[in-house]
Amino acid sequence: MAIKLSNNRIIGEGYPVYVIAEMSANHAGSIERAKEIIHEAKKAGADCIKIQTYTPDTITIDCDNEYFNIGDGTWEGENLYSLYGKAYTPWEWQKELKEEADRVGIDFLSTPFDNTAVDFLEDIGLEFYKIASFELIDIPLISYIASKKKPIIMSCGMATKEEIHEAVDAIRKEGNENIILLKCSSAYPADPKDMHLSTILDMKEEFKVPVGLSDHSMGSFSATCAVALGAKVIEKHFCLGREIENPDASFSMTPDEFKKMVDDIRMTEEAMGEAFYGVSKIEETNYKFRRSIFVVKDIKAGEKITKENIRVIRPGHGLKPKYYEEVLERFAATDIKRGTPLSWDLIK
Repeated sequence: MAIKLSNNRIIGEGYPVYVIAEMSANHAGSIERAKEIIHEAKKAGADCIKIQTYTPDTITIDCDNEYFNIGDGTWEGENLYSLYGKAYTPWEWQKELKEEADRVGIDFLSTPFDNTAVDFLEDIGLEFYKIASFELIDIPLISYIASKKKPIIMSCGMATKEEIHEAVDAIRKEGNENIILLKCSSAYPADPKDMHLSTILDMKEEFKVPVGLSDHSMGSFSATCAVALGAKVIEKHFCLGREIENPDASFSMTPDEFKKMVDDIRMTEEAMGEAFYGVSKIEETNYKFRRSIFVVKDIKAGEKITKENIRVIRPGHGLKPKYYEEVLERFAATDIKRGTPLSWDLIK
């Protein structure tokens, strides 16, 4: 199945892997830094820049009881409302950022976290949507996004197979079949040993849609492994430098790291190729070094061909080794010098 994601790209078998650079909070409160991230992501080989559309009030409430305080992990000690206040991308920037992405020639994507964010993104002309792992169970929101009839990329971190089916069914009930699912480990950073990338193969079979990876691990190892398993989308957090303090910096890629990942992805795509048997173009010069039947002792015309005067050796200019037993006990049709590749016209 192939899905037209934007004016520029189609996602599916036979098409290049689509690479998303997630800006998230890495703008650290500066629109100029956000624009620089867009430019650097393009230079690093990203096909798409992604942001998130929410405010602290659209994603949670200002409350300081135990339920809203983070006890461990990357954001240990933070309050949800306060954290999202540090991390969000101001809505008044977003149209300008989309225009900047358009100028640079990179797709622009956002994750909405409530219906007002969807309406806002519709107004600025978003071509497709992202649904975050934590929102996969928000069926009313998913249905509303799906009703816009635009392609949806949905991360599946923490989700059971049943929950993914419920979300996919909600999209399809709105008459929207343009679905891409991303395997994801919703840990920041993720540990490769806990990512279970083989799930990509199962997801492709189970849901019959293109599948990719939303990758929160460090480095490009997991991303390239996912591509080898058939991932058609890779999403990775992108920053100008991890020394720029913000909630996402510690698990984001720098431009040089991101470029290396993209290069690794493209090399992996080339290495995977398609199912192929026989002699590839690059192997043609070495084909002659396969084994074949050679005369290893001078043979007179009429003399019997035996194990003493022929052998299977390199190179491959003579008869194939499978004919060895067949030519034994036959007779030479002419004098044959040692070092001659055996051929049918030399045998009677």
